[in-house]
Amino acid sequence: MKKILSIMIAAFLFSSLAVYGSDTQAESETAAPAAHSDVLVAYFSATGTTKGVAEKIASVTGGDLYEILAAEPYTEEDLNYNDSSSRSTKEQNDKNVRPEIGSEKISLEGYTTLYLGFPIWWGEEPRILDTFVETYSFDGITVIPFCTSGGSGIGRSGPNMEALAGSGTWMDGERFSGSVSEADLQSWIEGLK
Repeated sequence: MKKILSIMIAAFLFSSLAVYGSDTQAESETAAPAAHSDVLVAYFSATGTTKGVAEKIASVTGGDLYEILAAEPYTEEDLNYNDSSSRSTKEQNDKNVRPEIGSEKISLEGYTTLYLGFPIWWGEEPRILDTFVETYSFDGITVIPFCTSGGSGIGRSGPNMEALAGSGTWMDGERFSGSVSEADLQSWIEGLK
């Protein structure tokens, strides 16, 4: 009888623990998702250079990352700057072109700062950035453009996008090489305040 009673008590304790464990799991599954940062680092990167800088900025700021992907990815031939019939050359020569974005839409709710990154093509932002800034409202958001380039500056990219966006508080942008250090980015970011 004692053995049966011991087995019944052990079974009861085991089932109590199992129930407690499942309640805890249910509570954690229904808990509110963790709050995201108020900083977003959105970027377009055709070759990976801008992506590397964007990742460093996100690391320095604790910001969330969002990649602006082209619905039709750019090939090496598309990026041939020496070919007047390449896709990128044709796009940059026509200010009305708006390449389609292939990444999922993102909600900008809760973000107060947006670092917006891109490579420089023919002295300005790629047309897919024009698509991006015309798609979203930047009300209540400070937008800080940054670009990557082997030597060209950011040019009129910031003012171009600001005019197209029609919303947000736009700051002057900055050009970086792909090898910029996190320490240099930290200094730049601190200098913005």
